[in-house]
Amino acid sequence: MNSDMRESGSEQMPEFSESYSDLLCSDLTVTEQRSLIFQVLYAVDAFDYEVSLESIVDNLSRGFGVIIPQDSTVFKTALAVSSERAVLDVQITPLIENWRFDRLGVATKLILRFAVWELQHSSTDAAVIINEAVELAKCFAEKDAYKFINGILDEFLKSRGIEKDSVS
Repeated sequence: MNSDMRESGSEQMPEFSESYSDLLCSDLTVTEQRSLIFQVLYAVDAFDYEVSLESIVDNLSRGFGVIIPQDSTVFKTALAVSSERAVLDVQITPLIENWRFDRLGVATKLILRFAVWELQHSSTDAAVIINEAVELAKCFAEKDAYKFINGILDEFLKSRGIEKDSVS
């Protein structure tokens, strides 16, 4: 397996390594930026939101060799998702039948928050956002969590009056 890739089943997602040394995050593909945003969100959550986003981003920038300026989409999105997590959780919770939100795996929870935030604040097509969330889940979340995430995001769209067929 290539050291720049993490494999989960047949899916691959880039990991950030020395090959990205001193690269601006804006030079990454949108998919790579989403992966980086997820990793920032994961680190913030791991520190129970008690360590500043600036400090976490600084450490991740040095570790990945990717420069993440505070005016970048990566930083702004991670800040917005982490700041709005309580509101996002309230929006997601009714969609999860027979589950308690606090029982979801960390990666699943973060991917759902990120995708729901993006569905509400981005001009990106909903089908693309859902597909990217599914791909993140295949790489970083629990086995088969991608199916759960796909279903919850589909329900979110329906709750907003948007049929999945209209965004595919």
